[in-house]
Amino acid sequence: MANIENDIRLVDSHCHLDFEDFDDDLPLILDRAFKVGVFRMLTISTSLIGFSKLIAIASEHEAIYCTVGIHPHNAQNEGINDPQKLIELLDHRKVIGIGESGLDFHYNTPEVNKQTENFLAHIQASRISGLPLIIHSRDADNEMGAILEKEQKQGEFPFILHCFTGGPKLATRAVELGGFISFSGIITFRNASELRAIASNVPSERLLIETDAPYLAPVPVRGKRNEPANLIYTFKELARIKKCSEEELAFFTTNNFFRLFSKMPNQDV
Repeated sequence: MANIENDIRLVDSHCHLDFEDFDDDLPLILDRAFKVGVFRMLTISTSLIGFSKLIAIASEHEAIYCTVGIHPHNAQNEGINDPQKLIELLDHRKVIGIGESGLDFHYNTPEVNKQTENFLAHIQASRISGLPLIIHSRDADNEMGAILEKEQKQGEFPFILHCFTGGPKLATRAVELGGFISFSGIITFRNASELRAIASNVPSERLLIETDAPYLAPVPVRGKRNEPANLIYTFKELARIKKCSEEELAFFTTNNFFRLFSKMPNQDV
C-alpha cells in the first residue's frame, strides 16, 4: 500500500461499504483507509430495501456517511415516481445526499422508461431537499445531457456525475450546468487515455475522486476487491494528469466534496 503525507486528507466520495464483500472485515478496511489519509467515506445507496443496513453502518462509524436512492439497475422492480419516498428518509444526520440514480443503457435494457421516471423523481428530491444528487450515467451521454439541461432550467439542483466514463461533451455540459465530475480507478487503466484527457480538462474546483469499491480497483491492485484505501492510487494518478502537487489536489478534491455535501460537518478538514 502506498504511503502519503499525514497532513493530506482525502474523501472517498463513492463506495459501497454495505455490500456483503465487506461484512467480515470492515474495521480493518477503515484502518487501512485512515493510514493513507482517507478520513471520510460516502457509502452510496442503490436500493431502499437495503437502506437500514446503510444507516446502521454509518451510525456505527463516524467516518462513514451515506445517501438514499435507487440505482438504475433496480429501477424496474424498485423504481419510484414520488420524490417524497426519498425525502422522508433524509432526517438522519448521516444521510447527506440523494442517489445513486440515473441512466444505464450498457446492457440495452428495455427499462428505459422506468429508469427515466426513477431518475426524475431523484432529481425532484434533490431540488426540494437541496442535497446533492449522485448520478450514474453509462452509455447514455446524449440522454443524460438533455435531461440535465432541461431539468436545471426548471429548477437548479446540485449534482455529481460519479465514476465518469462518458465523453468530453457530457463532461463539458455537466460543468457548465454547475455539476461536479468524479473519477475512479478507471483513470489508471492502460486503455483509458481518452478518459485521462477528459480529466485533465475538468476544472480543479469541480473534481472529486472515488473508489466505487468493491468495484474497479485501480492499478496496481486491479482485479482485486477494491476498498477505500486504494483511493490513493487514483489520487496520485489524477495529480499526475492534472500536473499539480498532491497537496494541491487534496485541497481541491476534499474541499470540493465539503462544498457539495455541505450537510457533512467539515471541522476536521
